[in-house]
Amino acid sequence: MPLNPTPGVEMIADFKNRVGEGPVWDPKRQVLNWTDIQTGRLFEYDHATENSRTIYQGEYIGGFANNRQGGMVVASWSGIGLWREGEEITYVHRGIMNGKPLRFNDVSATPAGQFLAGTYHFEDGGKLGELYRFDPDGSIHMIEDEIGISNGIGFSPDLKTVYYADTTKNATWAYDFDAKTGDFSNRRDFATYENEEGSPDGLTVDAEGYVWQALWGGACVLRIDPDGKEERRIQFPATQTSSAMFGGKDMNELYVTTAWAGTGEGTLGSYDGTLHRGGELYRIKLDIQGKPEYETDFPWPE
Repeated sequence: MPLNPTPGVEMIADFKNRVGEGPVWDPKRQVLNWTDIQTGRLFEYDHATENSRTIYQGEYIGGFANNRQGGMVVASWSGIGLWREGEEITYVHRGIMNGKPLRFNDVSATPAGQFLAGTYHFEDGGKLGELYRFDPDGSIHMIEDEIGISNGIGFSPDLKTVYYADTTKNATWAYDFDAKTGDFSNRRDFATYENEEGSPDGLTVDAEGYVWQALWGGACVLRIDPDGKEERRIQFPATQTSSAMFGGKDMNELYVTTAWAGTGEGTLGSYDGTLHRGGELYRIKLDIQGKPEYETDFPWPE
């Protein structure tokens, strides 16, 4: 199947990301940040100047969130910490949990300022991971276990529902959500995918409550209605579409990360392995508005 990008899709940065992931829009500074997990880099795209730059090089970072008390909360392959540009990560949680290292893949802040972060051990002999909630008071809560590849997390506009994807199970689940406590309950299937169309990766939720799901191996991002039905599909010139995030002055620009890992190695989804897998950051302007992501509320250690 050839690549056939949707009209209006534009490439706005090319850092040849091995695993580009985790885009987060900062409405205060009007910038987009994202990570290349497996080269240990963080990037920033400035909407006003249209310039992009590397802002961090070091630990592998699976994801991050903007922090109300300054800087970011980051989930590296060493643990959870706070980071400001020009500084090293100040860790608040490190080590082994449930017999496995804290190696993270995707994250999100909650409305209450907590930090949701999923661990990833799929390449370590098939070990399963967990989804944890880290609270600003230092407590840790396991939300889910037996997760293959922890991925996208997003909230409905009314904060009654949270969505969460496990790539290896080809499923995105919906849960009842308690915005005050951060608790999940009543897991059910929201959307499932066949291998030939790609597997669910990062996601975001727009202002109308539709889920935007990136499909790894599918060269696309789907807009899915609250009943789990596909409403539209945006195609990209890269097969490994990894995550999506709304941004821009009017919150109507969809930013999409991609990854070049595995280029030239066999087939991927319904696409020939010789097709371009990714590594760039893309954008498309839409007739739909997103909503700002939440911030963590972690104090800096004294």
